[in-house]
Amino acid sequence: MGRGRRTIPEELLLLALDPATGTTAQPQTLDLGLAGAQLVELALAGRIAPDGDRIAVVVPRPTGDPTLDHALELLRRRGSPVRAAHWIGGPRLGLRQTYLAHLERCGMVTAVAGQVCGVLPTTRYQASDDCTNAAIKQRLDTAIRTGVPPDPRTAALAALAHAVGLGKHLYPGNEGRSSRSRLRDLIRYDPLGGMVAHAVMDVQNGLPAQAQGRSAAPAGSRGPAGRPAAAGRSVASRVGAR
Repeated sequence: MGRGRRTIPEELLLLALDPATGTTAQPQTLDLGLAGAQLVELALAGRIAPDGDRIAVVVPRPTGDPTLDHALELLRRRGSPVRAAHWIGGPRLGLRQTYLAHLERCGMVTAVAGQVCGVLPTTRYQASDDCTNAAIKQRLDTAIRTGVPPDPRTAALAALAHAVGLGKHLYPGNEGRSSRSRLRDLIRYDPLGGMVAHAVMDVQNGLPAQAQGRSAAPAGSRGPAGRPAAAGRSVASRVGAR
């Protein structure tokens, strides 16, 4: 995978990075979102695909991205399809720090050493190119403002941003309420991203059993509480055709 295009995990982390503090918003849930973003990116790369309510490795060939390839290898070692909620909620915490180090190696962020209270060492991260972050945010803004269906990558990014609670970071205050609502609604434009985003939310809510029991349904149908249902095999066909 070439470096001409940022991956969805990279973009999600850049969206979460606060330029004022050099820290990331929603640190408690961002690890889950990054694990989900890896699944979406690997599916878009044709390496994995939904198999009913599970995720299966269909092409084990490395992508060339070390963080994605590590996730792909872990999935391959499972030997059988795995439920998205099981994967996302698995013992792989620390992805936020892994991706911060990855972005630093790629030159996308700069680490700035500092101290808390003049004693405790800390590290802040600054985006190396503010235009890059602005361009990522602009894609979401355009989809929210125009109502034009976004491309699958942008739809998946929006779904994951909503799932980890970045809405209030991206669109704060009462004036951002309608934008936060529309950000949530973008989840319907990519069934795969929606399925993964719902798994992220289920893990956060301590409801992996519900995620595991959710049966596949056609794209665009509605699940419990009015949420779009998981994509199922129709998505597997679409991903496999890329």
